[in-house]
Amino acid sequence: MMRYGRSAAVAVAGMLALTACGGSGGDDSGASSSGKPRIKLVLNGGLGDKSFFDSAYAGLKKAEKDLGYELKVVELGSDRTKWEPGFEDAASADDYDILAAGTFDVTDYIGKLAPEFPDKKFWVFDAPVDYSGKNGACSNKCENVYSVTFKQNEGGYLAGFLAEKLVAAKALKGTESLKKVGVMGGVKIPLIEDFVVGFKSGFQAAGGKNSDVLVQYVGGDKPFGDPAKGKEISTAMYGQGAALVWPVAGLSGLGTFESAVGAKRYAFGVDSDQYQTLTDPAQKDIVVTSILKNVGNALYEAAQKDQKDSLKYGAVSTVGLAEDAVGYVNDDHFKELVPEQIRTEVQEAADKVRSGSVTVPSAL
Repeated sequence: MMRYGRSAAVAVAGMLALTACGGSGGDDSGASSSGKPRIKLVLNGGLGDKSFFDSAYAGLKKAEKDLGYELKVVELGSDRTKWEPGFEDAASADDYDILAAGTFDVTDYIGKLAPEFPDKKFWVFDAPVDYSGKNGACSNKCENVYSVTFKQNEGGYLAGFLAEKLVAAKALKGTESLKKVGVMGGVKIPLIEDFVVGFKSGFQAAGGKNSDVLVQYVGGDKPFGDPAKGKEISTAMYGQGAALVWPVAGLSGLGTFESAVGAKRYAFGVDSDQYQTLTDPAQKDIVVTSILKNVGNALYEAAQKDQKDSLKYGAVSTVGLAEDAVGYVNDDHFKELVPEQIRTEVQEAADKVRSGSVTVPSAL
């Protein structure tokens, strides 16, 4: 199980703070005079979500610092009409050796672009390209693309298990009379449903009823970039009696933490250690734990392997609890809010998933 101590989490938070200092670049300056291998991180969104994309950035920033890579970041924003031309521009510029991008929204773009630039390498995280070469993409079967996906259902299982244990034990101050919990997804697609399916499975395994799990999606034009809508949905869930809400919605999830403070309820973070990345003390206090999808770790590992020519291109790697690619934050704040007995039970649940004695259902 991945456990983040305070020093490690603070170091990651420090790297994320660099995003406020111009971490993004947009010029096409050509080959690096330093001779360093160049990674270009192209985001179909932007930094500052304190979650998914920030985790990817932190991992690659660490690769730049530790391994001698040169990192450039391109933020395409939330306007979907700009994504395809943005990726085309990014791929056609001769200012990178490796182009990294993530989420299910980018796989078709990368699948079309990778064959056009066979001398470049492409990394796709959180969703695989179609290596079959069908559907008008990957005409070279994406032999220059490495994909890494995550068993977010396993992280969801731990979230649901913990949530039920907390409400059953009336462990969260001020919510003793409540038994419902909520999951707010960005949009109803298989990848997000994988979180939800895992959560419900864990909730039930801990003794809860799935009828006590409220589920709603942000949707709209900016499902992962609408904190106001996230706050609205979370407020409604707290109003329906949810003791805590788990947002699985990128930037939209920031609205959940604001809502939780107003409702005097609780929330789980997602992807990154959001107790560390949030800056409002009141919002930090209501984060029980964060269910980690260690995107940054996976990209850092890819950078290490690529340096050794051991990264397997033309294939997808799927990682989960057994690889410490998903997990939860078990720190001092977690220990303050969660009784020792529950902490032990969650650890035992994680061990069972890791060993394979418990198989978590998946929506994928």
